[in-house]
Amino acid sequence: MTQKASDLFIKCLEEEGVEYIFGVPGEENLDFLDSLSRSTKIKLILTRHEQGAGFMAATYGRHTGKTGVCLATLGPGATNFVTAAAYATLGGMPMMMITGQKPIKKSKQGRFQILDVVAMMGPITKYTHQMASSDNIPSRVREAFRLSEEEKPGAVHIELPEDIADEHTDAVPLKRSLSRRPSADPKAVRAAVEALEKARSPVLVIGAGANRTMTSRMLLQFIEKTGIPFLTTQLGKGVIDERHPKFLGCAALSAGDFVHRAVEASDCIVNIGHDVIEKPPFFMRTGGATVIHVSSKTAEVDPVYFPHIEVIGDIANAIWQMKEDIVPSGGWNCGHMLDYRKAEVEHTVSLSDDARFPIFPPHLVQQVRDAMPDDGIICLDNGVYKIWFARGYTACRPNTVLLDNALATMGAGLPSAMMSAMVYPERKVMAICGDGGFMMNSQEMETAVRLGLNLTVLILRDDAYGMIRWKQANMGFADFGLTYGNPDFVKYAESYGAHGHRVESSAHLKELLANCLATPGVHLIDCPVDYSENDHILNRQIKELSAAL
Repeated sequence: MTQKASDLFIKCLEEEGVEYIFGVPGEENLDFLDSLSRSTKIKLILTRHEQGAGFMAATYGRHTGKTGVCLATLGPGATNFVTAAAYATLGGMPMMMITGQKPIKKSKQGRFQILDVVAMMGPITKYTHQMASSDNIPSRVREAFRLSEEEKPGAVHIELPEDIADEHTDAVPLKRSLSRRPSADPKAVRAAVEALEKARSPVLVIGAGANRTMTSRMLLQFIEKTGIPFLTTQLGKGVIDERHPKFLGCAALSAGDFVHRAVEASDCIVNIGHDVIEKPPFFMRTGGATVIHVSSKTAEVDPVYFPHIEVIGDIANAIWQMKEDIVPSGGWNCGHMLDYRKAEVEHTVSLSDDARFPIFPPHLVQQVRDAMPDDGIICLDNGVYKIWFARGYTACRPNTVLLDNALATMGAGLPSAMMSAMVYPERKVMAICGDGGFMMNSQEMETAVRLGLNLTVLILRDDAYGMIRWKQANMGFADFGLTYGNPDFVKYAESYGAHGHRVESSAHLKELLANCLATPGVHLIDCPVDYSENDHILNRQIKELSAAL
């Protein structure tokens, strides 16, 4: 019995467990859209821009480990997916993009809107393919999902031309295969354990890969048994509760921070889930500390990263094997590392007490932390405030601090928070955006209101591209070309049917955060911030204080 190819495509997506398709359809998607309208398992989430759809699909993948799916038409619709594709691939988030195309067997429109989208997507995806036969749909969809979710996860792309979508075929969906990640080689585990047992001051560095594979339980057991202190990269925040007494901090800056001094004091570094896409949390040198690479993939060798021992396989299993084998050493001396953490906490507390207005960033971070429950999710856009939150916001659970330290694109904060609110409707969710990043996808406020989401959007307003302006000043250039005007954000939110609020003091910010998180609906808070001391606090003072220790 034959069926329409677009119907088969939807059935293949259903077989993969797809719940949502985010996107902006065009006329080249109409067969696909008609088939989707009859699905009882997949819901279409219509967005206001393809980039927002892509960011939502990627964040679905980040939270669930399953491939998020998004839809666009040919040409400009497909090109609008490019940033989201790079965001997913660099950030390790499984995502599938489906784009339309003019008929490939007989077209009467010349080259109108036609780009080589498959070639365009090649460098920024794990897999890209144009459907040329409806009979191949089941195998190509299955292959795309397999590659999207395989370590390291990332974006895949399928182009479905109009005439292929309209074909009829007797092909049927393929079932997902059962699979498991390979276990680490016991000999490699033994070598890593021996290096740790011989060390004087070992330390664990938890990176992006550990956050994806949900290794929290095994890592916590390893830390509790050994007492080895740990730090995180920005993408590793929350794998272990950062209130743990062995937590050393987050490597949010490139060098010179308190946490970097702790790493420099170590003679054996266990790098868990390391991804070279992040800024390095430490720099290797010949004759330096022994570095053990624990990950699902072998290390990409770099001038500042060339590990001595590699434990490759399922990360949670590798940590379990190491935990079972290791005998904690009475000769380990890690107390001096914890002294650096104590100094950082004291420094942070002294800054967070500053209740000036406009709001001082360290004070803002503490206000947000005090307002959010342990399982609350903050979704950061990109700007200088990302460094403040990475350093100062205590993450209590995995994937409760969603920031992008891979592509580091602006515009993802709001769509990421919207997806978080959909996946976890019972949890408190907050988007934290600069005014520049927010305006890049602010039209998705309408989508959030239409979907009936419970969401707070905190806009940190400085009327400038603050991160670049700070770098400009730090490099000795004149202040030029980075300031702009903004709409009245309160009225802007209200025009979408959301609730708008404006911060008038530090005490008022605390009141607004509590009220917005406790009240259903979409809330926007316009919060003026004072970035005037970024350079002094984030560079000079930190390095002076950590060096003094």
